[in-house]
Amino acid sequence: MNSQYIVNSLDKILTWIMRLVLINLLWIYYTVIGLMAGGIFPATLSALKIFRKWMLGDLEIPIRKTFKEEYRKDFGKANAVGWILTFAGLILYGNYLAIKSLGEINTFVLAAFYLLILFYINLVVWSFPQLAHYNGDIKQLFKNAIIMGFGKFHYTIAISLYVFSVFYISLKFPGLLPFFTVSLTALGWTWMSVHLFKKNDMKIQQQLLPER
Repeated sequence: MNSQYIVNSLDKILTWIMRLVLINLLWIYYTVIGLMAGGIFPATLSALKIFRKWMLGDLEIPIRKTFKEEYRKDFGKANAVGWILTFAGLILYGNYLAIKSLGEINTFVLAAFYLLILFYINLVVWSFPQLAHYNGDIKQLFKNAIIMGFGKFHYTIAISLYVFSVFYISLKFPGLLPFFTVSLTALGWTWMSVHLFKKNDMKIQQQLLPER
């Protein structure tokens, strides 16, 4: 094997490791300066946007500057989407506790509750990647998340399993948390969602082309 090839490969690996660490540290920093509750969602969206830019070929962006700009740009919308999802999750959890306390539950009620959970998972999985990739209002964002989530449910399952795996491994090895957990989560989450978005965008473009 060519020694130059090995050097170039190691350089690429180290570059990506440094990028992942930097994104993770920036996410922590901007989450903290947003007083946690106000910073976590814009910081998450900023991380997704940077990975999206890289996956679309823009590898030379200034990471710190871009992260800061994206954080400020959609601060309000990211918090609105994040807190709507948070409160919806709390309501679902409250309903779960109520159902659990009742003992035996009607099958129809249980099925309806699990269906609501599926709707919620779709919203959580697809809302932020859409916010990073498209422009649109929150109502349309949630609508598209449901359509996409059920229409491409294998993607929803894959992203959910990936995110769960990253956090599971991170809890087993806590040293990963400050350096890689968020950035690895955002990397895989963005890669799978952008892959689907590009396919959908190509289909739309083909449909808009005039017939010959």
